[in-house]
This record gives sequence, structure tokens and C-alpha cells, in this order.
Amino acid sequence: MHLEVLVEEPSAEVALTDLLPRIVGKAHTFHIHVHQGKLDLLAKLPGRLRGYQAWLPEDYRIVVLVDNDTGDCRVLKESLEHAAREAGLATKSAAQSAGDCCILNRVAVEELEAWLFGDPAALLAAYPKLPASLGTRPKYRDPDAISGGTWEALERELRRAGYYPTGMPKVETARNVSRHMDPERNRSKSFQVFRDGIRELVR
Repeated sequence: MHLEVLVEEPSAEVALTDLLPRIVGKAHTFHIHVHQGKLDLLAKLPGRLRGYQAWLPEDYRIVVLVDNDTGDCRVLKESLEHAAREAGLATKSAAQSAGDCCILNRVAVEELEAWLFGDPAALLAAYPKLPASLGTRPKYRDPDAISGGTWEALERELRRAGYYPTGMPKVETARNVSRHMDPERNRSKSFQVFRDGIRELVR
């Protein structure tokens, strides 16, 4: 199976480059298409999906991943589902069976950084000066519920530990952490839903 993966920014690309082979195995191939932010992805999505509908081979599947940010994840997910319906593509949510599905829409709640917080061991492996208690702190136990922005929270913790005093580079941070991540232990519910959906898509 081959996956065509649409993401909104380079940090998602580098993280998924590490994570996808661990999620589905190395027998499957993938190509990640990066956009210039969430608005760019959403604006281009209808046309891109129509293009896929016209030529998509039988053993290809499409994955769309966007950050929720501060919006309503149900509204965002429905907009992705609507774009697929308009293009004539069956989504995982709407397909009668797994074999009918050719597109998986997933929302990271609220940002990719929640997935990094979801694996405290990977964070500590990448940045050993972080406190060992980071993952047990009440405000970080549920990565998808971190208030005030997960990107801001991660940057704040890294600065306190002596990293990136002039600002956290998102791509570098995603690359450093994702290379240590284990998909089976991630505590982010949105990551778990993404992981399991991908596995069902290629099954």
C-alpha cells in the first residue's frame, strides 16, 4: 500500500517521516506533501482531491492531517469530510467497509506538539536536561488538554531547561523528538486515533 499524506507544515513532515514506518511497517510506502500552513492546505484540498479522484491507483490511500489549533475539531473534521465527498472519495468515517475507504482525515488536538508531549520518554531522550517529572505533572498528563497552546508550553519547558533561549525551532524539535517516539506508548488520544486509523487504512 502507498500513502499520499497531506500536512500543513514541515514539522509534521519530519515527524511523520520517522513515525509512519513504525506505525505501518516498512513494507508500505508514502509521500508527504507539505503546505504553507493550515489555510493553504484547506484552500488547495478540494482541487487536490479532485485530482486524486481522477487517477488514484487501487493500492493508493490518502491521509490528510491538520492541527485543530483553537477551533472546534468537529467543525474542522466535517470540512475535511465535505471536501472528500465533493471529490467523490470515500472517507474512513463514511465508507461502508474498510475496503471502500480511500481517504483518512485526522485532526491533531490541538497541535503536533501535543503528540510530542504524549511521549515524555522521547522528550527526555531528545532533551535530557528536561525534568524527569515532566510527564507526571498534572497539566501535562493529558497532552490534548494542555491549556494555553502546546507549542507555547513546550517552548517554555525547553527554555527553562536551557534549550533554545531565542525561540524553539519547530522543525528541529519535531525531528529530535520523533526519532525517539514509540507509537505504542503515546498518551495523546488524537495521536492514538491517527495511529489506529492509519493501520486500518492499510490493512
